[in-house]
Amino acid sequence: MANKNILLIEPGYKNKYPPLGLMKLAAYHGPHGKRDNVKFIKGEKDKFVHQVIWDRIYVTTLFSFEWKEIAKSIDVAIEIARGDTTKVFVGGIAASLMHEKFVAEPRWRGVRFIAGLLSGSPSESLQLDDFAEELYSDDFGGAPIEDLVPDYSILDQIKEQYVYPVHDAYFAYASRGCVRKCHFCGVPKLEGDQRDAQSITGLIKAIAERHGEKRDLMLMDNNVVASPNYKNIIAEIRDNGFHKGAMFRRPGKPAAQRRVDFNQGVDARILCKDKMYLEEMATIAIRPLRIAFDHLGVRKAYEKAIHMAHDVGLTDLSNYMLYNFIDTPADLYERMRINIDLNEKLNIRIFSFPMRYQPTDLPDRSYVSENWNRYYLRSMQIILQATHGVVSGAPQFFKRAFGDHKEKFEELLLRPQHFLFNRFWYEEFDGRPE
Repeated sequence: MANKNILLIEPGYKNKYPPLGLMKLAAYHGPHGKRDNVKFIKGEKDKFVHQVIWDRIYVTTLFSFEWKEIAKSIDVAIEIARGDTTKVFVGGIAASLMHEKFVAEPRWRGVRFIAGLLSGSPSESLQLDDFAEELYSDDFGGAPIEDLVPDYSILDQIKEQYVYPVHDAYFAYASRGCVRKCHFCGVPKLEGDQRDAQSITGLIKAIAERHGEKRDLMLMDNNVVASPNYKNIIAEIRDNGFHKGAMFRRPGKPAAQRRVDFNQGVDARILCKDKMYLEEMATIAIRPLRIAFDHLGVRKAYEKAIHMAHDVGLTDLSNYMLYNFIDTPADLYERMRINIDLNEKLNIRIFSFPMRYQPTDLPDRSYVSENWNRYYLRSMQIILQATHGVVSGAPQFFKRAFGDHKEKFEELLLRPQHFLFNRFWYEEFDGRPE
């Protein structure tokens, strides 16, 4: 039943990482799977796809606040399918966390919205109807799509239009789920409890054989240090050429440092319990080490984990800082300032990225918590535009951007936003022409 036409669609939003789910679906349908004809597009600019009769169309989704872009892609998918909604399948993060909202949309009746991971048989995971003899509905014995080797070749189909900022990397999970049940996080609903994933060794080898070696290793685990298999995971990373100081060489090109990134961060509350965690982490090419600092309630554990990281030679650090959740502006300022003080005290580099909280089931960025207001949030956005979204480790830069104490920070948030946007002009030239 090969040579079916399969269309993969990623909405036209900007994103840092390629769509791993679509890459695995491409593996299922492509030359290493069913040998279908697989086409990948991003957004709606490719008009050629309207001329083809597609046997199945998949649409991925990312964040819930990208609802407009997602909706546009689903509408286009139905149009490409000539109104046959039974050919359209939608999955991913937003489709899982907002499943009821997607299903309830009248114009999408008949579209299959897939919640969670494709971890069962292909027929079961894709909700295929064997009685209706749908394409591959009899595939009850095939490997779960979630476990397939991602097909990197589909990224070449859009390289003239879009290149993902992170692309020269093995994308993998050493573990899934999380032991925590944080209210701001969608992982418990998406992935469930903490558990180990398949060995990364076979995955790295297969990706290298099919799509060439990659420089970096991007591990998207939600809480890898909570895994009882943690030491074995780190050993496996080392054994696959990502030990501390590892270099990557391509013929005719300069050697480059390899990099391991647990891009979802690691848990300070677990790190600080045993020096083993950071001693092991220091044996791999981790850069940066991301230690979560979502609220002041974890301050003691966070500071201890940073000191322990410094003691084993891990000095390139980073984190996302949640705000607009249960925190106050003063809370956010204190967390940012703690990092500045740790940088000075330990002679390390912690780069922080304040990240505005949005409920995982809200279709836009309109949420305002009780301790913030729209004016504060807009002012914070303006300040972050000036700093390119980063809280630098340089004390003078920090004080200039955010103030030298929390009262000054709140005063900045209250200032006229035109002043914030043009602060240098006002402060240096008193608002006069240069």
